[in-house]
Amino acid sequence: MELILKEDVKNLGFKNDVVKVKPGYGRNYLIPQGFAVLATPSSLKVLQENIKQAAHKAEKRLTEAQNLAASIGDTVLDIKAKAGDTGRIFGAVTTLQISDALKAAGFDVDRKRISLPSDIKNLGEYEATLTLHKEVSHKVKFTVSAE
Repeated sequence: MELILKEDVKNLGFKNDVVKVKPGYGRNYLIPQGFAVLATPSSLKVLQENIKQAAHKAEKRLTEAQNLAASIGDTVLDIKAKAGDTGRIFGAVTTLQISDALKAAGFDVDRKRISLPSDIKNLGEYEATLTLHKEVSHKVKFTVSAE
């Protein structure tokens, strides 16, 4: 029995894959749970069209990510933090603060797409990695200075 998967199924395949399974597994589990549909000629045509449209959307997202990385360029962010006399800050610099600094500079980057090399608890210059797309990552420099 051939089925088209509507979701990723562990040990079977990924979304939009055409898989062969035993009839009982397909009829009694995959189809009733909404994980798959029968691979009829009409559903295969719909699948091909969906894949084509998804590829176009993915291409658009990729170019948007590349444009954002190019526009950020060598921008250096300045993050203010309360610090003691020794240069150690109270708390730590987080991805939320970097995201807010990017928004203030005119770039909208979700904080979940920002990764820091380690905990930042001192004043100085650092570098964060922005994962804008699965194929596009960009490093942005920032300085942590006392308020």
